[in-house]
Amino acid sequence: MNEQAETEQIKKIQKVNLEMAKYFVRFCEQHQLTCYFCGGGCIGTVRNQGFIPWDDDLDFFMPREDYEKLYDLWINEADLQKYPILRPSATYIDHNSFTTIRETDTTFIKPYQKDLDIPHGLPIDIFPLDGAPDSTIKRKIQKIWALIYALFCSQVVPEKHGGIMALGSRILLKLIPTKKGRYRIWSLAQKQMTKYDFNTSEYVTELCVGPKYMGNLYKRTDFEKAVFLPFEDTKMPVPVGYDRYLTQVFGNYMELPPEKDRVSHHDAVYIDTEHSYKKYKGIYYCTNSIEEE
Repeated sequence: MNEQAETEQIKKIQKVNLEMAKYFVRFCEQHQLTCYFCGGGCIGTVRNQGFIPWDDDLDFFMPREDYEKLYDLWINEADLQKYPILRPSATYIDHNSFTTIRETDTTFIKPYQKDLDIPHGLPIDIFPLDGAPDSTIKRKIQKIWALIYALFCSQVVPEKHGGIMALGSRILLKLIPTKKGRYRIWSLAQKQMTKYDFNTSEYVTELCVGPKYMGNLYKRTDFEKAVFLPFEDTKMPVPVGYDRYLTQVFGNYMELPPEKDRVSHHDAVYIDTEHSYKKYKGIYYCTNSIEEE
């Protein structure tokens, strides 16, 4: 794909993501749930008053209590035909350890999900924020539980984080080969890692993410509420302490990165912003199951 075509594709993705984000934020407001942009969406709001030009997704943080409420509320009251919600459970695995909402009239097939018969529309990802313990040792234990949770919940070997971690992960998954056994382990790990209350902790942390950010500590006061700032043609929520959060994670976030780094970082097997993923079953996803039939 040439540079111009890629730019046009990113603009189309952003248009869909913006409509999804508007719907999601309205839903949270209606149900008094706290949510705020994290990562690139938060930087874009503060620095660009909209999307970072080369960014192709929007992610949200939610305090754990509101994150837990979201799923049942969404299942019962949201437009599931257009915006299904995906979250791991005893009977459902999508190789993620967090909640995702997809847009069913589009296609965005991720490489690690291409063998799954799930909604493969454009996503927004929602990550919980948990309370963190005061003790350094307890924080390390919490992160260990989070690593256990991530492995047995997503059931994906982390290939990009060193050979030792990948090897250990493969061994652990082989030792517990059944879906039921793995669920027991990750549900126990989830219980252990989330036992520190968000509202009474001095610090909060993100645990349902990759090893790069897992265990990051933030002042709870920076996330105790959202503030709405201009974003494209609307306003979107960011953490009230967005400056300290962004500086801690990204450094001088108001400075543009080198030109070579101004690229999308998300892989996809296939993207189509104008047609439903259903059109591509057996072509770009679930290809093995179709062949077997």
